Amino acid sequence: MPATEATEAARAAGTTRGSTARTPGPTPPGAGRRQRTFEQANRRLKWAMLSPAVLFVGLMIVFPLVFTLNLSLTDAFGAVNADSAHVGLRNFTDALGDTRRFWPAARRTLVFTVGAVVLETVLGLALAMLMRKPFRGMRWVRTVLIIPLLATPVAIGILWLLILDPTNGIANHLLEAVGVPRQEFLGSVGQSLGTLMLIDVWQWTPMMTLLLAGLTTLPEEPEEAALVDGANAWQRFRHVVLPMLGPTLATALVLRAVDALKTFDILYATKGAGGGSDFEVETLNVYAYGLTFDYQEYGLAAAVLVLFTLFIIGVVVLLRRRGGRKNA
Repeated sequence: MPATEATEAARAAGTTRGSTARTPGPTPPGAGRRQRTFEQANRRLKWAMLSPAVLFVGLMIVFPLVFTLNLSLTDAFGAVNADSAHVGLRNFTDALGDTRRFWPAARRTLVFTVGAVVLETVLGLALAMLMRKPFRGMRWVRTVLIIPLLATPVAIGILWLLILDPTNGIANHLLEAVGVPRQEFLGSVGQSLGTLMLIDVWQWTPMMTLLLAGLTTLPEEPEEAALVDGANAWQRFRHVVLPMLGPTLATALVLRAVDALKTFDILYATKGAGGGSDFEVETLNVYAYGLTFDYQEYGLAAAVLVLFTLFIIGVVVLLRRRGGRKNA
């Protein structure tokens, strides 16, 4: 018994010594100052590493905006570096008063954007719903869907010019095979804008499908609860799935709408300068390009681009507000 008591006493003493050894001692003098100095140096290093990229991006954004805004207030013509005088807001009033080119181009820009984005959203959402559940061959389907995104818009424009050629294009041969008369497609003043909208839908619907891939991350419990309550497929989609998908859908709409507003290459590749013989597909982008490189009216072109930028900002703000209202 005495030996046992001695052993326990020794263990207790060891434990006490171990606890005392692990107890931190008093903070050394100057440790807090060294810590603050290290944090300040770390912050300075962070900004020093980021400043070249921030400066580069700032110059690439701010300088073109300031230069374009300044150019829009001049009567620059013939050459950008030629002598020019400041004319105030005259270029803006001239552009806004142009009912022959500016306002029809603005209307076509809006029609093209709204029509293409609505169709792409509906089709992209439908495809995303179909691919929500895994199935055999799903990877092959996704690969095929991505193919239109791999080609450049100019190459796609040339491809569709060949397909939709009124004389030798395969599209008219297929239409004749099913008893539909030949169509002019891109050769028609009335059909060109609608045809280009469908081409844009063909190319960019896969991107909307990928952007709406958030469907795969949605919880299944609310939809299962609605199914138990007797809701049909449409009711579950309308009242359960769509509200949960709201933030992702709003982001996809904003990204695609801005991209569609800026569409230029495929319009120019298929219809050329001026958007056709009767300006039938001339959007604000094509109009500004023509003013710059065909007519060399740099001041007026800069004013159109400034108005176009404000138009894009207005569309983005409108979409974000509507998206935020729906999410609320």
